[in-house]
Amino acid sequence: MSERRIGAVLAAAGTPLVLTGAAMYVLPGPGFPILATGLAALITGLIMIAANRRS
Repeated sequence: MSERRIGAVLAAAGTPLVLTGAAMYVLPGPGFPILATGLAALITGLIMIAANRRS
């Protein structure tokens, strides 16, 4: 599996996690860990995609 593909999967998985975490953070619930995990996956995926495009 290429690095670009892994980055795309991370970004695709991170997007719904961010949205779910943000909704749970606003509503009463433990949303911060989900939000942090989603942001980490999304940012890592986007960085991997951008780094692969430059090389």
